[in-house]
Formats: sequence, C-alpha cells, structure tokens
Amino acid sequence: MCGRYAQARNQHELQLAFDFPEADESAAPADGASDPRARPPLEELAPDYNVAPGKSVYVVLGTPPREAAAGTGYRGPRTLGTMRWGLVPSWAKDPNVGYKMINARSETAAEKPAYRNAFARRRCLIPADAYYEWQLLPEDRPGDTEAGTSPVTDAGHKRRKARSRKRPYAIGYADGSPLAFAGLFERWRDPTRPDGDPAAWLWSCTVVTTQAAPELSGIHERMPVVVPPQLWQVWLDPASGPDDLHQALAATPVREFSVTPVSTAVNSVRNNGPELLDPEPQPPEPAGDPGATLF
Repeated sequence: MCGRYAQARNQHELQLAFDFPEADESAAPADGASDPRARPPLEELAPDYNVAPGKSVYVVLGTPPREAAAGTGYRGPRTLGTMRWGLVPSWAKDPNVGYKMINARSETAAEKPAYRNAFARRRCLIPADAYYEWQLLPEDRPGDTEAGTSPVTDAGHKRRKARSRKRPYAIGYADGSPLAFAGLFERWRDPTRPDGDPAAWLWSCTVVTTQAAPELSGIHERMPVVVPPQLWQVWLDPASGPDDLHQALAATPVREFSVTPVSTAVNSVRNNGPELLDPEPQPPEPAGDPGATLF
C-alpha cells in the first residue's frame, strides 16, 4: 500500500522533471477564467515531507480525452494540477469516502465500480520524492521481522500490528529523481454548493498499488506502482489499451530504488521536515532466548 510519502519539489522543479510546458496556453480559457469543471485547480503547495491522506497534492496530467479522441495534442506529461488525495467517485454521497480510497489495487481497478471509469479515462502521475513503508517487529519474537500488511488482504492485520513495533523506511530512486506513482482521478460535484461556486467541484486522486517486488516484500506485502519515464506517455494516454496499461503497471523499476531506514518521527503526521528522510541507524535487536529454536 501507499499511505504516506514525501514531495518537496515546487511547480517549476516538477515542470522540469516531467518535461512539460510551464504554461499550457492551449488549454487556458480565452477570458482568463478557470472553469473548475474542465480542469483541476493549480495551487502552490509547500514542501511536504509527510503527505497524508486528505491533503492536497500535485498531479501530472496528459492530453484531455476529448483532444486525444480528436487526434490533437501531445500525449505525454502536459500539465500540473492539485487534487485531494483519496478518490471520491462522481456518484459518492459523502466526500469523506475518499479517506478509504487512497489506494486502488492494480489487480482489480479496471473492474471495480469505484475505479473502473477513472482507470479507463482519467489516469495521472503523482510525483513523490520517496514513499514511507513500515516493517513490523513482533514484540514476542526479538530479532524477528514481519512484512507489513493491508487490512484489505490480511484478516489478522490489526492483531499483528497491535503486538508489534513498527520500523519505517523511505523508498525512492537512488539518484534522487522524482517517483511517478500511477494514479487515477475523479471530479465530484458538491450538491450543497450553488452553481458557479469554484468549491462546488472536488478533484481527487488515488495511488495504484501492486504486489511488492521480492526486493521490497520483506518490508510490506504491497507497493505503489511507479511508472518509469519511458512509460509515462503510455499511462497518461487515454487511447492506451489494456496490454499497454498492463505493461506500465508491471514496470516498477525497483532495482533503481534505495531503501533507507528512517526515524519513527515519521509515524506522526504532526512531524514534517526534511529530517524525516535522514537515515536512521538501526540498533541491533536484542537477542532472543538462547534456548529458543526457529522450528
């Protein structure tokens, strides 16, 4: 899964990293007004080293579906927007459902009603410097570790979590390049607000996850799908078919990642600063009972 990450780049840095025009003049309304139904807002976000569900985050968008259908427009990264992390489907009655939809499973996103329309037509990239994941240290088995799990897949998730300490790791490209999570997005109309109110439209997104690669499976059973640069265009293109999308979903370049143990300060969303990404020396686990055996 992906429940917390860091993203400190500003708009200009993201524009350079994803190689799209700083201003998309072709998509701007002639009168200068922004239509909140047609495109997401673009807010200036402060560096955030502990991004949590419900926060506003940057997303990278490609060619709008209508332009793609007309055969016009560049198909790769094209514009930047801000959306709330936690997908709110267009048919949702309450936007708080988004807190339960921060991740979409790659294995089922194309079929599940909550995600299938977004998977087919509304795909994005969500930039990050690194994401955090927690490994479990069972208190009754000193020196042993367990991979973290998701409550969706593990019926014993809460029990195992309650009897374990958590060791956090930051995972990102070794060379410092931005990760590009595979994302889906939606637009939701708030029925309590009048027409013409920009706040009547909520744009939201979710991170697509997949089974963890062997290199990372000892930390957590799931990982976010990270789209490599050569497949950004494929993921963003509304015309991409199932085979192409499957290729992008299966291409997370884990061998290019660094895995860094970090301070437990990241466990609290109240803590937020670049020091959260600093390596944390890991003390040796206390030795277990000399008479104990593994089997």
